Amino acid sequence: MALQLMKLLITASTTTNVVPSPQKFFYVTAAETAAGSTLTVDAASFFQDDGAAATALPALTSSNSYFNVYINGVLQQQGNSTYTPGATTIGSLAFAVPAGGSPILQNTSVVLEVVNYAPASTTTVAT
Repeated sequence: MALQLMKLLITASTTTNVVPSPQKFFYVTAAETAAGSTLTVDAASFFQDDGAAATALPALTSSNSYFNVYINGVLQQQGNSTYTPGATTIGSLAFAVPAGGSPILQNTSVVLEVVNYAPASTTTVAT
C-alpha cells in the first residue's frame, strides 16, 4: 500500500454575546453655575434609578464602556465632562460650562449614564 497524507477535519464556531450593563445617576443643581465655571458633583450627591442615594460611581471597563451626561434632558458633548469613578470624595462628575454660553440654572436636572459591556464568548470545536 502506498503512503498517504492523513489530515484532520476540524471545524470551530464562536458565539459572542455583548451584554450592556447601564447605570443611571441623577442630580438636581443646588445653585447656578456660571458660564466659564465648572459644575462638580460628588458621588454622594447623586441618587440612583430607585431613588436611593448613590455611594459610589462605577469604574469604566477598559475599551468596553462609555458615559453620557444629560443636562436638562439634552445630551452634552463628551469633551466638557470629566468622569472619576469611586466612592464619596473620590468619585465625581465635573462639567465645564463653556465660556460665552448660558449658565446652568439652579434646579436643573443632570443625568449621568454609565454603560459597561460584559462580552462573553463560547467556542464549539468539532472533530
